[in-house]
Amino acid sequence: MAIYSLGIDVGSTTVKTVIIDEKKNIIYSEYQRHFSKVRETVKTQLEAVQEKYPNDTFKICMTGSAGLGLATGAEIPFVQEVNSAFIAVKERIPDADAVIELGGEDAKIIFLTGGVEQRMNGSCAGGTGAFIDQMATLLGVTVTEMDNMSLCAQKVYPIASRCGVFAKSDIQPLLNQGAKREDICASIFQAVVDQTVSGLAQGRIIEGKVLFLGGPLSFLKGLRKAFVDTLGLKEGETAVFPKEAPVFVALGCALFAFNSHDDFTIESVIKKIENAKTGNGIVTGQPLFNSKAEYEEFILRHKKCDLEYADLHTYKGNAYLGIDAGSTTTKLILITEDCRILYQHYSSNKGQPLDRIADKLKKIYSEMNPEIKIAGSAVTGYGEDLIKAGLSIDFGIVETVAHFKAASYFCPEVDFIIDIGGQDIKCFKIKNHSIDSIMLNEACSSGCGSFIQTFALALGYDIADFASLGLFAENPVDLGSRCTVFMNSSVKQAQKDGATVEDISAGLSSSIIKNAVYKVIRAKSPEELGKNIVVQGGTFLNDAVLRAFEMEMGRNVIRPAISGLMGAFGAALYAKEKTNGSSSTISKELLENFSYTSKSAQCGGCTAKCGLNIITFADGRKFISGNRCERGAGKAVSSENESLYDFKYNLLLSMFEQHVENPKAKVGLPLALNFYELIPFWKTLFNELGFETIISDESSRDIYYLGQHTIPSDTVCYPAKLTHGHIESLLNKNVDFIFYPCMSYNIDEGESDNHFNCPVVAYYPELLIANNPRLNSNNFIYPYMDLNREKNVTSVMYEILKKYGIKKPQVKQAVKKSYEKLADYRNEIFNRGNQIISKARENGQKIIVLSGRPYHIDKEINHGIQKLITSLGMAVVSEDAVFQYGHYPNPGVLNQWSYHARLYRAAQYVTTQPDMQLVQLVSFGCGIDAITTDEVREILESKGKLYTQLKIDEINNLGAAKIRLRSLVAAMEEK
Repeated sequence: MAIYSLGIDVGSTTVKTVIIDEKKNIIYSEYQRHFSKVRETVKTQLEAVQEKYPNDTFKICMTGSAGLGLATGAEIPFVQEVNSAFIAVKERIPDADAVIELGGEDAKIIFLTGGVEQRMNGSCAGGTGAFIDQMATLLGVTVTEMDNMSLCAQKVYPIASRCGVFAKSDIQPLLNQGAKREDICASIFQAVVDQTVSGLAQGRIIEGKVLFLGGPLSFLKGLRKAFVDTLGLKEGETAVFPKEAPVFVALGCALFAFNSHDDFTIESVIKKIENAKTGNGIVTGQPLFNSKAEYEEFILRHKKCDLEYADLHTYKGNAYLGIDAGSTTTKLILITEDCRILYQHYSSNKGQPLDRIADKLKKIYSEMNPEIKIAGSAVTGYGEDLIKAGLSIDFGIVETVAHFKAASYFCPEVDFIIDIGGQDIKCFKIKNHSIDSIMLNEACSSGCGSFIQTFALALGYDIADFASLGLFAENPVDLGSRCTVFMNSSVKQAQKDGATVEDISAGLSSSIIKNAVYKVIRAKSPEELGKNIVVQGGTFLNDAVLRAFEMEMGRNVIRPAISGLMGAFGAALYAKEKTNGSSSTISKELLENFSYTSKSAQCGGCTAKCGLNIITFADGRKFISGNRCERGAGKAVSSENESLYDFKYNLLLSMFEQHVENPKAKVGLPLALNFYELIPFWKTLFNELGFETIISDESSRDIYYLGQHTIPSDTVCYPAKLTHGHIESLLNKNVDFIFYPCMSYNIDEGESDNHFNCPVVAYYPELLIANNPRLNSNNFIYPYMDLNREKNVTSVMYEILKKYGIKKPQVKQAVKKSYEKLADYRNEIFNRGNQIISKARENGQKIIVLSGRPYHIDKEINHGIQKLITSLGMAVVSEDAVFQYGHYPNPGVLNQWSYHARLYRAAQYVTTQPDMQLVQLVSFGCGIDAITTDEVREILESKGKLYTQLKIDEINNLGAAKIRLRSLVAAMEEK
């Protein structure tokens, strides 16, 4: 009888066991997914061990993110998983400099040289195995297929990996525009790498011999390649992938147990697992239905809102086709002149919306009576442009208008519509039979259809079966209204505490509603929504979600039986209204030979270098997506004078065309944050004193990657992250020193309680020098100063520059000229803005005040949103062209930030101008904008204006932004 050491690693998605002998050699290992059945899977693996080693005893230890509760309940020794990994590394590969481990929902980095440091993700599972699983599900492939496809990629798109929901928001528009799935697969793996480097390394460089552990890094060649390429490693030399990598933490756990003095038989451990106690911290809510009779009454009530049907085989006359190419689903409906349904279809698009719709159109043509004439067609949704181009659909209609038309058909007096789709929540308030205000979820789709679908698949259920399970749950779990990935831990904890799948299903239905009502609509009471509420979208076909909504609202609502087809039905109604009796829709004959090819390209029309996706159809026609203006699509460009953003950006860059002869030194100025407003000041000051000023390269994705290794926080805004790359750019240009002052205050513009810069803008230089080893007190000058005090600026600059032989009177004179230059620059912006406004009014154009921060003119930050607006026929100015006209002396919040004060005054001015609307740009991670958004909304809506917010970060796909802006245009036309 031998005594072995057994390590059990109970991870978030898998269970791993390793047995080592007295020489610490692995003699047995197992790796198995547990599908949330943690206790059962551990027991199964132990039974397999017992069968193989029936007469032996074991020193045992357990580890893993899901192992602590089980180990505690079963009274089995436990070791923390990072410690386990550390033990195994020191035993097997002692010369490793760093360890990267990716598990199911865990990610870890251990730095071993230069000071041992261990870092682990928190409660977010973005960039882990679970994230990769979600993305494979979204693409409709297995993880292995996704891996193989990634190796054939030609292009990588920027995709957020903070969580699966954000990534869906980035991937879905790419799919709908026809991007190659191979490219998307590679992009997903690159996103995981970016998340690891920026989210966990947080400014510390990953270098030397790097050990890669965990299942995903063991089995996925594409992911391994992305890590090796990004970190500049060589596989087999500086990048090590040990064969025992999937079970490496379990090995460490076994090595920890090796030194234990307690022996167990496997039989006794199995009994401990069976009898393990689990905590009970479940918070429960009210049942959705108390009886079957109550449910049947509910069903009968909602069946009253339905359309009649007509026979596709026997009907004669005109028909109208409506298509909704949604984010995750494809919907079609064909209706008669009197709005009876001839054909309907609703299914997942599996990432190929054009193919799906073409197949269904073929089916309609093959089955319909030859005497049916499709007299009109319209398409709406994320894939609108692609479907319209590919199938020659007559009309494109923005989603919001399509859904309003459909809701009005069922309830002419509707005053509130809520539509929950796969990835978006749309809410409309209706006044006087027109859209009065629009609310959409920002970029996160938690609380949408994909939210509950993700959990259904994770628990092994079909979405319909999963939804029906919760209808009669006696104790629905109260899961709150957090995002998908955060709620994963809540669901798993509820399971461990004994909650049934039925309880979880009911709880998730309530969570969807709480998210929509309190995070998107921000309702304070049901009365706020209105008396006649129409709910629609595929998610409301789920009776549990519908019931949860009625319970939360405390009133009955209207759900049409075609709830999931409302966008398509609205499109069909629009086609019926607008058609002239004939349709350009692709014919049956052309459809038989319908095919297309897709390729990637880069537009060279301007410095934005848009990544284009070019689809070529069999008849030679082309559809181009990814372009932010008409150039990319090969069309004539509308006048760029309509956008103040482009004017401001080009004006700043043009200042550096003049050079100083025989300069005293070269000064680097980063093209970042508040420099976008203060460059005229600092350039003038240094040039007047005989210094050459050099700016960093223009922002781009490459600039971001250049400084990514020095970013200490993944939650800071993208404009701040870019600053790290700008500093590296200037260092590479060999400037004598980089100048970047810390400034608590911006210039006081009056009408505010104070004039602070935000903390990031004010003190970012401190963070930069603390996290970039290339910076020092000689090459990075970051004095504190206040531009409101001219004497202070003069004194500080003199102290910095006196070593170059500069006299104080010279500094004083240069500072004076710098203030004059800054004033001239601001006046030039103001005057050009007013010229654009005057020209727009002459041409009868609407005017958008695209308001944000000075750095939002950066092309890498705004992603060309201003061009998107001008392409919709509107002129664009920024808040600094109009805020001087506005007065807002008594806001409902402490008005202490300079940029915010401008925003409030600009919003107040917009309320006085019939042809203006304000669109607010907000960068993800901006904490103080949580205050401005509500305040600006209140200013605008109190005077009958529409509030539109666009949240932006490093992701440059503008699909969601385009829908919002087109919705704004439609609402403006209605008003």
